[in-house]
Amino acid sequence: MGTKKNFVLDTNVILHDYNCLKNFQENDIYLPLVVLEELDKFKKGNEQINFNAREFVRELDVLTSDELFTDGVKLGEGLGRLFVVTSKVEATKVWDSFPIKKPDHLILAATEYLTAKYPKMKSILVTKDVNLRMKARSIGLLCEDYITDKVVNVDVFEKSNEIFENVDPALIDRIYSSKEGIDLGEFGFKDLVHPNECFVLKSDRNSVLARYNPFTHSICRVMKGKNYGIEPRNAEQSFAFEILNDPNIKLVALTGKAGTGKTLLALAAALGKLTDYKQILLARPVVALSNKDIGFLPGDAQEKVAPYMQPLFDNLNVIKRQFAANSTEVRRIEDMQKSEQLVIEALAFIRGRSLSEMYCIIDEAQNLTPNEIKTIITRAGEGTKMVFTGDIQQIDQPYLDSQSNGLVYMIDRMKDQNLFAHVNLLKGERSELSELASNLM
Repeated sequence: MGTKKNFVLDTNVILHDYNCLKNFQENDIYLPLVVLEELDKFKKGNEQINFNAREFVRELDVLTSDELFTDGVKLGEGLGRLFVVTSKVEATKVWDSFPIKKPDHLILAATEYLTAKYPKMKSILVTKDVNLRMKARSIGLLCEDYITDKVVNVDVFEKSNEIFENVDPALIDRIYSSKEGIDLGEFGFKDLVHPNECFVLKSDRNSVLARYNPFTHSICRVMKGKNYGIEPRNAEQSFAFEILNDPNIKLVALTGKAGTGKTLLALAAALGKLTDYKQILLARPVVALSNKDIGFLPGDAQEKVAPYMQPLFDNLNVIKRQFAANSTEVRRIEDMQKSEQLVIEALAFIRGRSLSEMYCIIDEAQNLTPNEIKTIITRAGEGTKMVFTGDIQQIDQPYLDSQSNGLVYMIDRMKDQNLFAHVNLLKGERSELSELASNLM
């Protein structure tokens, strides 16, 4: 056990993870009063951030007593105590440097006050706000990011699929001729592959696209099949279709930059599997609006978020354009939309819904927190497949980064599970211009 510390929490930590109080071991936690006031503003609404605020306040209500302001309240076995710091505390450095009395500065003031009150203990501000961390450091206060759910190694998102060279050509011939595939034990790389991982096998005279199937413990050939008019344009896209089409894989992650075809492939695969699911749900979080601005837009809730759903409709239109305007396939898609067998909507609207026998595609998942993704996955009922797509280099949430977003966290936690598969798409297929911009700008 290390030396005990004091941690001062910013509002954004609680909105990121409402269970955060359980993650500071035996250390004491201090909540500036202004944080409780800010949480109050977030309680109303349907976004995950509002849910987190409400859950935390409920949790706090259970702990509440007058001791919060004096001796603190014990948080549980192996945990420290929770205190509330009032806004009227001594903090000369803060008010000399930042005289405006706004929430950020009141949180800094609480940190300075505790630093002076407990000189032999470390008092550390925990915030996901980079600017606030800079301000804290500028006046000599200790601070850090909330890193409980940060993923250390994100190299997997920089590279394409594995290529195994110098494979026995006879083994590759057997993969081509065997429907069930070849037992993993016959290959020299058996300890290097994750369940459902896709890769290329090469010998001096032949090669094959392959996948390790954990359900049969074998290496199988990956076919280059079409899905609802969409044909894979490269090996990565063939791998994506392979895992999207397998009903045994219940959870899929597709990562890659703009233009690699993540959402299009997922939607085409879902449409190709119509008979296996009662409904296809395509959703994305509304981030660019920010929670405060959505209310100022005209129209009802659906109309407010419609512009942010447009990219999903664009993908649907790409699929429709593979067929004649009056074809059976196009009519089928339109009928599905009318009967709500195919639903495209904002992620906030699926809260509380039980997701059974559905093919769920969650787009822009890099803008979700680990807790949000967990909430969505735990809602999956029997017969449901969940696909999360996203680009970890394009994060619009101010308090998430390439190591702390929910998509990366999910991939890191799930990578050795048989029900899970991940394909990273590197090759842009939107256009030569799109690829150039993605790489150079």
